[in-house]
Amino acid sequence: MTTLICGSLAFDTIMNFEGRFQEQILPDQLHILNVSFLVPTLRRDFGGCAGNIAYALKVLGGHPLPMATLGNDGQDYLQRLQDLQISTQFVRQIGHTYTAQAMIMTDRDNNQITAFHPGAMTSAHLSQIQAHPDIKLGIISPDGRDAMLEHAQQFKSLDIPFVFDPGQGLPMFDGNELAQFVDQATWVTVNDYEGKMLCERTGWSAQDISNRVKGLIITMGHEGSQVWVEGQMTHVPPVPAADVVDPTGCGDAYRGGLLYGLEKGWPLVRCAELGNRMGSHKIAHLGPQNYMVNPNAWGI
Repeated sequence: MTTLICGSLAFDTIMNFEGRFQEQILPDQLHILNVSFLVPTLRRDFGGCAGNIAYALKVLGGHPLPMATLGNDGQDYLQRLQDLQISTQFVRQIGHTYTAQAMIMTDRDNNQITAFHPGAMTSAHLSQIQAHPDIKLGIISPDGRDAMLEHAQQFKSLDIPFVFDPGQGLPMFDGNELAQFVDQATWVTVNDYEGKMLCERTGWSAQDISNRVKGLIITMGHEGSQVWVEGQMTHVPPVPAADVVDPTGCGDAYRGGLLYGLEKGWPLVRCAELGNRMGSHKIAHLGPQNYMVNPNAWGI
């Protein structure tokens, strides 16, 4: 079984400012803001939800098939996927723009200033999901707005079960559009904040949503996760982290574990248990795609 992962491929540029933003910004001068921050450390990571989820699923021994877009600067990312033996069959390069990029600056109090350039991601709708004998499962993760809408419709029309994972893309959609996503999806996964926004915009409770799909999964960071099935909630306890180094990509690692379990036909609670373990494992490593997993040691 292959899992089609619809979402973004992006470069994450991470910078650390050793001071505090609040010490550099004068509140009464915001109308003429002109500031510069010295960032002694900088790193560039391979990121994007589709890339991070595909990586997580691959290291577990699953079968990811990303459908995403890269720009004219994306050759290194394309080569990385190929080196990881992740198929690039549905990775499209757009020649007239850059790959999506997030530039994140963090101060000593962990406040962040982020600039995001969508670049090639806005053309993700050009790739269309078609019937394929190996594709038995899918996920809609944050991507271009049109791509998320169209890919969900295509999964539904092809009768391919899929996870709706709106993530940071959720605010792009109104209540009617989110309700349509839910009714098309087989499972829905959100973090606790996104879950509250999803409920507010649709007018449905978590119990209501779980009655419209096979399962609603709500991640809650260090508190574990909730699995809602037919209106009933099961709390899945967290897995203590060996260290807390970098939360970037923890949610995507969780979704890689979730998809691995779905590929194997596991009960949803067992899928969530692996998701918790993956998120806890990832947070102990710097960057969203710089950890390894020994499935045999984990008893998978």
